[in-house]
Amino acid sequence: MSRIRILPEAVANKIAAGEVVERPASVVKELLENALDAGAMTIRIEIESGGKRMIRVIDDGHGMTHDDSLLAFERHATSKLRSADDLLSIATLGFRGEALPTIAAVSRLLLESRDAAESEGTRIEFANGKLISVKPAGLPAGTTLSVADLFYSIPARRKFLKSDTTELGHIASLVTHYALANPDKQFVLSTPTQSIIDCPPAEKLADRVYQLFGRQALDELVEIPAVAAPFRSAITEPALDPEEVKATLTISGFTSRPEIQRPNRNGIYIFVNKRLVRDRLILHAIHDAYRNIHPHAIFPATLLFLEMPYDQVDVNVHPAKIEVRFRRSQFVHDVTRDAIRQALMSARPIASFAVATGTAVPQRPQTNPSSWTGSGSSPAPITPAPAGSGIPRAVIPRLEEIGLGSGVGSDGGFDLSSAAMQPVEQRFAFQPGPSFHGSASVDAPPPALPVSAPSNWMANLAGANGDQPASLPHPDQIADLKPLGQVSSSFIIAVNGQGLWIVDQHVAHERVLFEQHLEARRAGKVESQRMLMPMVIELSPRQIVTYEKIAEELAANGFEVEPMGPRSFAIQSMPAGIISSDAEKLLTEILDGIERENAAISIDTLQAKIAASTACHAAIKINMPLDQTKMEWLLGALAKTDCPMSCPHGRPVVLRYSVREIERAFHRI
Repeated sequence: MSRIRILPEAVANKIAAGEVVERPASVVKELLENALDAGAMTIRIEIESGGKRMIRVIDDGHGMTHDDSLLAFERHATSKLRSADDLLSIATLGFRGEALPTIAAVSRLLLESRDAAESEGTRIEFANGKLISVKPAGLPAGTTLSVADLFYSIPARRKFLKSDTTELGHIASLVTHYALANPDKQFVLSTPTQSIIDCPPAEKLADRVYQLFGRQALDELVEIPAVAAPFRSAITEPALDPEEVKATLTISGFTSRPEIQRPNRNGIYIFVNKRLVRDRLILHAIHDAYRNIHPHAIFPATLLFLEMPYDQVDVNVHPAKIEVRFRRSQFVHDVTRDAIRQALMSARPIASFAVATGTAVPQRPQTNPSSWTGSGSSPAPITPAPAGSGIPRAVIPRLEEIGLGSGVGSDGGFDLSSAAMQPVEQRFAFQPGPSFHGSASVDAPPPALPVSAPSNWMANLAGANGDQPASLPHPDQIADLKPLGQVSSSFIIAVNGQGLWIVDQHVAHERVLFEQHLEARRAGKVESQRMLMPMVIELSPRQIVTYEKIAEELAANGFEVEPMGPRSFAIQSMPAGIISSDAEKLLTEILDGIERENAAISIDTLQAKIAASTACHAAIKINMPLDQTKMEWLLGALAKTDCPMSCPHGRPVVLRYSVREIERAFHRI
């Protein structure tokens, strides 16, 4: 008796359905993409019991004739492909011809469709993959698909579904982001008891973001202006074809300001030619753009659109069409990273100094299940304390709030004032004493701050001040910042007319040196210093492999390292500013910190890693007293950097406590 036999068609259809239909949101995705491919301008999605009981998608697209309606339920039947060559340039969201037969195999399905050129429509009913009835019907032009009792014939699969609220949340998130990808179309998502999404066509993407999330969410995002770049080939890729020479990649979208941080990737949505995808290459490019802004395990919220010729991307790599491959992956990665980085550089925001006196700062309640910064398990951003609550909260200064010489006395004093009264000017000199000494350190915040783990510092970041996005003033507008002294010889205390500023001197100098080193490296002018006596070190096999890959880049960054044996290497020169005792530690730190895939993907990533490690070792240390001149120089140099809000490793550099919050803490307002 033969051991191998052909599966019955019903079993094969259910296996295929297991690949395509994971949950109710998977059904909505397939039907939504079909509606968009049909040219629909209005799409309505009706949901009952989180999609378990019923999913109905209504569109005003071109509809189907009687014969096409029947053919649509045959496996691999599609109107979007003619030959194998079409697979190399797919211009539609759906193309496999598997959606309807696989959905019909695990549900009760009703199709109602009429082509605009036909006088009557067609109503077709399926149950568990079997055709029940075919009838003519009077219908409007377009298509309505109703999917009831999903997985009713496969109870084991139905048990794996989550609660109605969770499944509805997945559907709301999916519809939200396809609405963002198609701002010129109307999307409506509703249940029997509420309307979740109802957004009419919008002229611009920013308008659609405003429709879905509101003004506050829009202000938390930085727009990525459309950037078009001609294709180019990497060293490891073949040369461009003649038709590729004229091709361009266009990138646009929104990404969150650095102070809006998430513990996971749930806020990252990537669209390639309006197709929602998951792609590790683009995720790496986004992470690369924030590399020296965010801590390692922190992620942004990003809405990214990539438009490119259809023959430059292969979408036929996953049954659910959620993964793609790029023909010029190196180019796509670098252009994406640079577009996001350029948008972030234009924002230049700074961390704020949230302080609570015995009471935690309240969090914003989440009312929208598809909220841009509130979906998933991520914490809600911190909002201002209510007036009269007695809870002081620092705010991020707006660009126009800080002026030259406002409120700063020539002797280093500052004013506290309110609109209702003009107090007598109070001046005092900063005198570090027993009450200050030892109250702050690198690992512990001052006593007034709520104690938290160092890795959770982003929980104290507050939202923007007023209605305008927060940004660090330009160098000439922050020149009035006056240093008063130090706390524990580690933190610079400074003031200006807007309040009290605390600067971590080590990470501030680290940011300055990091950007200076990168600028010198790109100009080919990194200074090095020769050691009096070469330092011989031994490297592990993995370190030796990494060294051989990046030896040329190390030399360009001021390192001179020569092999002395199978595992021994002699350090002859180091970048200027590094003390000889740190030579071995710095080199091994660089070799251990560079991942193989990072070194292969981008030379900019490699340069940034070397610059970050070098700057950290050369920067001013904690517990180092600084005189007035050095503190003034450091504050001035920090203001000239592109990202003064964080060090290259993502830690905050400057915190601010505004005059208004000081007045509120003293009950003056």
